[in-house]
Amino acid sequence: MSELGYGWAVLLGVIQGLTEFLPVSSSAHLALSQKWIGLNPSSLTMLLFDLLTHIGTVISIFVVFREPMVRYARRFVAEMRTDWPYRRHALRIALLALCALIPTGVIGLAFKERFEAAFSNSRGIGVDLIITGVLLAATVAFPRGRRGWKAFRAGHAVLIGVAQGVAIFPGISRSGSTICTATFLGIRRRWAAEFSFYIAIPAIVGAAMLKLKEALELGLDAFVSLPWGPILVGSIVSLVTGVISLRLLLGAVRRARLHYFALYCWLLGGLVALRVL
Repeated sequence: MSELGYGWAVLLGVIQGLTEFLPVSSSAHLALSQKWIGLNPSSLTMLLFDLLTHIGTVISIFVVFREPMVRYARRFVAEMRTDWPYRRHALRIALLALCALIPTGVIGLAFKERFEAAFSNSRGIGVDLIITGVLLAATVAFPRGRRGWKAFRAGHAVLIGVAQGVAIFPGISRSGSTICTATFLGIRRRWAAEFSFYIAIPAIVGAAMLKLKEALELGLDAFVSLPWGPILVGSIVSLVTGVISLRLLLGAVRRARLHYFALYCWLLGGLVALRVL
């Protein structure tokens, strides 16, 4: 097995940051990269590396969406007053997010063992990448969505949450599956992207906490001898590249160009499924 040095940390940080938001499945790329490099994904070093790089990508969401998030937070606090005279849009969005996160959590817990086993199944990862490509390509057949927040129902949120839950399997893109599902439901592109990343925050943090739990189970004494330098560098790199990839994805969503990523998913998925890579 290889050791995590600065070079591998930078490479994996770039892969995590770019693929967490671009609709090409970060979990597939990390699983394949760690396998090719020869790193042990269940080691304490890699558990903490995955944890901190995921936190880095969460921070990148706050960086890109800081202005609408600040406006939303202020509106939410104001709406909690009993004398609020207007419609409670912020509270409604929070309830929609909750509707999405419940099926995500249920699927994640119910299929946790299968999810972990899927990381070692290269052929399965390749097939799932091909499925992601099909979803992305299918967006071309759907007209521009017209549903805004007022027409965004709990049922829509549940279906998007199911899509996010299924994306725990490496090869199924989280951003791709949620944005594509919202697009198929007729949600406006802007709201589809924003809702996808709002519900990504608790989902990614939840996955990171599971990594932390696994790491703590290995014992605190081992933390002292870890390569903290490469781990921290990788997390910073994932943050920076996460900001770049998130802005690239938002541009692709606005211009209805998600299908451009389908060819990449099909090519990589086919090569992996056929075990060429």
